[in-house]
Amino acid sequence: MPESRTLFGRPGETLRVEVERAISEFRAGRPVLLRAGEDLALVLSAELADAELVRRLDTLAAGNGHLVLTPARLRRLGAKGRVEPGIFALPAIDLDRVAYLALKPDSRMDAPIAPASALDGAALELARLSLVLPAVLVVPVTAGAIAGESLVGADIAAVTAYRAEQAASLRIVGRAPVPLEGAPDTEFVVFRGGEGLRDQVAIIVGKPDLSASVPVRLHSACLTGDLFGSLKCDCGDQLRETVQWMTENEGGILLYLDQEGRGNGISNKMRAYKLQSQGWDTYDADEVLGFDLDQRHFDFAATMLKQLGVSRVVALTNNPQKIGAIEAAGLEVAASQRVLGRPNAHNVRYLASKRDRAGHLIDMDALMARAAPKD
Repeated sequence: MPESRTLFGRPGETLRVEVERAISEFRAGRPVLLRAGEDLALVLSAELADAELVRRLDTLAAGNGHLVLTPARLRRLGAKGRVEPGIFALPAIDLDRVAYLALKPDSRMDAPIAPASALDGAALELARLSLVLPAVLVVPVTAGAIAGESLVGADIAAVTAYRAEQAASLRIVGRAPVPLEGAPDTEFVVFRGGEGLRDQVAIIVGKPDLSASVPVRLHSACLTGDLFGSLKCDCGDQLRETVQWMTENEGGILLYLDQEGRGNGISNKMRAYKLQSQGWDTYDADEVLGFDLDQRHFDFAATMLKQLGVSRVVALTNNPQKIGAIEAAGLEVAASQRVLGRPNAHNVRYLASKRDRAGHLIDMDALMARAAPKD
């Protein structure tokens, strides 16, 4: 990525600022101008498109607009085994057709799928970064066609590199003791950067020996489970029981990460919950929305641990993906330990799906025995 400077910024910051502004515009439902060399295109969230804006885009498109969808959504439409994104041509940008292809649960392909370009892939990444549905309207344009328009733009290389740059730029911005019920000797350390749209938090419970193997849990934020005690998942149980275990076992570090809904964001999580209420499995519901099994990245979590002085961990998790991510980032995983939640009538299918479809190390027999009434 080329070096550049803003008037009051640091070297290389201009392109990152462009992406941050593009994320804000995209989340607000306004078109963003993406650049791929000499190629230009206006991109717009399919879920946020309104009739008047689409009418103006259709005039610019002159029959060359298209809809970009993820491989997960294309598989749901009937493209079995699809592993790459693809596009549907839009000779006219018809919102009803866009909604059918991008949003409806039981839709099927109504035209051939064409390959997606690098610019189309960047448009999907912008949607993911913006935490909206990964379905994007793309309208190729020329510089002359948009002359005089006030548009926020970004280079596709900057969009593609943004996640890694955020992880590399993580820094501690505040820390303080925060006594918790049952864990009075606790410190919160706040980091800026990483995944999601908020700060990340490390909760240091007790006084773990950082020169030894430190018990660590990577915990993705779950508003419904962590705060409100939702019965649809085991997140709240895992959060509180991890803190309790650390208090009773010489401490540890819990990383509280902004990755709601397996990285899909709270609005998409609620969409998935709505589909689950209609009978869909948790992963099938995500696929209907255009998401694969898990959108989360954990490289920045390893960076947080390194900045805290941790080099070797005992991973408190049921998810092999987290263990692999910690190791891939250069930390040693000395051991791993399961974190049990409580099964109930509302989450037992969810827990079984995590085991059977995502490879989580969940012993359902042990969980059910734990939930059985005590004599």
